[in-house]
Amino acid sequence: MDVRLVVVGASGVSAGDVVAVARGDARVEISAEALGALGAARSVVDALAAGPEPVYGVSTGFGALATRHIGQDLRARLQRNIVRSHAAGMGPRVEREVVRALMFLRLKTLCSGRTGVRPVVARLIADVLNAGITPLVYEYGSLGCSGDLAPLSHCALTLVGEGEAEGPDGVVAPAGELLAAHGIAPVELREKEGLALLNGTDGMLGMLVLGLDDLEGLYKAADVAAALSLEALLGTERVLAPELQAVRPHPGQAASAANMLAVLRGSGLTGHHQDDAPRVQDAYSVRCAPQVAGAGRDTMAHARLVAERELAAAIDNPVVLADGRVESNGNFHGAPVAYVLDFLAIAAADLGSIAERRTDRLLDKNRSHGLPSFLADDPGVDSGLMLAQYTQAALVSEMKRLAVPASADSIPSSAMQEDHVSMGWSAARKLRAAVDDLTRILAVELYAATRAIELRQGLAPAPASRAVIEALRAAGVRGAGPDRFLAPDLAAAEAFVRGGHLVAAVEAVTGPLV
Repeated sequence: MDVRLVVVGASGVSAGDVVAVARGDARVEISAEALGALGAARSVVDALAAGPEPVYGVSTGFGALATRHIGQDLRARLQRNIVRSHAAGMGPRVEREVVRALMFLRLKTLCSGRTGVRPVVARLIADVLNAGITPLVYEYGSLGCSGDLAPLSHCALTLVGEGEAEGPDGVVAPAGELLAAHGIAPVELREKEGLALLNGTDGMLGMLVLGLDDLEGLYKAADVAAALSLEALLGTERVLAPELQAVRPHPGQAASAANMLAVLRGSGLTGHHQDDAPRVQDAYSVRCAPQVAGAGRDTMAHARLVAERELAAAIDNPVVLADGRVESNGNFHGAPVAYVLDFLAIAAADLGSIAERRTDRLLDKNRSHGLPSFLADDPGVDSGLMLAQYTQAALVSEMKRLAVPASADSIPSSAMQEDHVSMGWSAARKLRAAVDDLTRILAVELYAATRAIELRQGLAPAPASRAVIEALRAAGVRGAGPDRFLAPDLAAAEAFVRGGHLVAAVEAVTGPLV
């Protein structure tokens, strides 16, 4: 299998590059331009290190200890000590893809020529990524200000040959041994280099990029599931007409409505809302699906803009400017990233909430327009999907808790020098949990909607809906029938959504969704 090559230049990287390195194990190469920028910035730092004036991170302590001048004989120890002391994470291990993303993003900033590290440090990060060595990083330790300090420190610890890391075979071993086994020499850090390896928003940014990659597929999946539920409830697709979306011109809403219309094209189930029990309008959870999913899409567009700006940024303190000055700054504060991470969790929670309401409507015989209670084979003897909705409701409830903003909180640190922090790492961790929950919620709606469509005997579903049902059954998710052990079906439905197979089944009929 060909492995993508990602070249890191001095002007930043793309979101696709981050995903390729984090999830696809793409190989990393540093451009000649970036190596030149690294060398030029390092010459500035070397000149300052030789001079008498105190410079933060070069010849002083850190944080609240920045008032102490550090002599040249102690500076290597100073840089090594900041890595050791700041590698103070606790809790469960962070996922491999997140660690690879944050390492790659730190490399991106080093290659900007704004940090003043030597080219050898940047090359070492690239070598570690290419060798498939992943430092052990832990859940707790970042306040999202002065960068993701503890997570990045654990990565830097591997670069100096200390701590533990995971090899490409998944076996955890001492980092020094793993480096030696791959012919990689650890680095002895010099002035500013320890600080430069720690002082970035790379963890929260990496999780933002990965979260957007996940949500891109999940919002399409949500449009498909909503369309299937509308079809199963004999709803009307007239509310999805482009001219109605144009009256309220939010681009995300128009995109979601277009996706739903594409799925429903050719359906024999829609438009029956005026038959046996006439309805003037469908319920909000059906009729307003594009408005809710569309608002989430527009939220993603804003978050993507923030991510693109961060991907073009060089986050460090102090930074080497183009005119050769080295200046302290506050660009390490994670507020811009933290806000959108929280915003995405809020939007995802609402998407999960409306999906659960549609599922509940499918299961309630008083609101499902002719479907059996809980879509059971023999209601009373069989409970059908009653408990599937319980599971879905529990997931929605958790998503609502995860939607409480982390960025609204701040706990001062470093003897009140760092007296306002972003909590962006916590916002990112919440979003990852929310994405997992949303995947499961949509899987339950899909399971219920496809079963309900099958129970509408005598009415033909849309070709795209038929393709979904066939693909879902081929994936091991069983259809209507007497009660059985339900958890395996739900797990298979989750895997179907998570793997992108739901959207793929639809697009094989409709062409690309938007």
